[in-house]
Amino acid sequence: MTALGSRELANLVVALDAGVVIAAPTESSYGLLADARNPLALDNLLSLKPRGPSKGQPLIVPDERVWRSLVARVPPNAERLAARFWPGPLTLVLPAQPKAALDARVLLNGTLAVRIPGASQAAQIVGAAGRALTATSANSPGTPPALTAEEVAEQFPEALRDGRLLVTGSRAPGGAPSTLVQFEGSKWTVLRAGAIGMTELSAALKRRALPS
Repeated sequence: MTALGSRELANLVVALDAGVVIAAPTESSYGLLADARNPLALDNLLSLKPRGPSKGQPLIVPDERVWRSLVARVPPNAERLAARFWPGPLTLVLPAQPKAALDARVLLNGTLAVRIPGASQAAQIVGAAGRALTATSANSPGTPPALTAEEVAEQFPEALRDGRLLVTGSRAPGGAPSTLVQFEGSKWTVLRAGAIGMTELSAALKRRALPS
């Protein structure tokens, strides 16, 4: 991974503040990063990649403090998985904190899908921003996720021309997306298979006895 310089990071945060969408490499593919609390940013994001009411927006956060401020409650098993696999390709779906003041378009049936990303330029950007950002894959619906800056530019030429989108980096490493795990109380369900397999998840949960 090529690290972003402090000046470039500062400029990208200014762009996020203005509602611009940033396409940046995650640990797998390019993601579309937008401020999850900024209606203009989400307008711009959804103009690039529309998502119907049956889909929320996956988020990345800089640290657990921000994560806990966004969700209503963290079950012990969710804490255990976060401790084992974050930063990394694990997205946890939990009920949203009503006071989090997030735009409703990032929610799905009152839940949020959140992760702390592993080493990547996306991780650098969310760390510099200090708040929740979207991280949906950088592709038009029905097309494969982009792995290079050139592929992003080919997918969204108009947004690049009119300033709704900025692209940073040159190439993402590829590979499986994050594993998506939803919690309802102590029960958990894998909604999307990904980089972390069921065996690894189960082993992490069995490592210690569950709290009574």
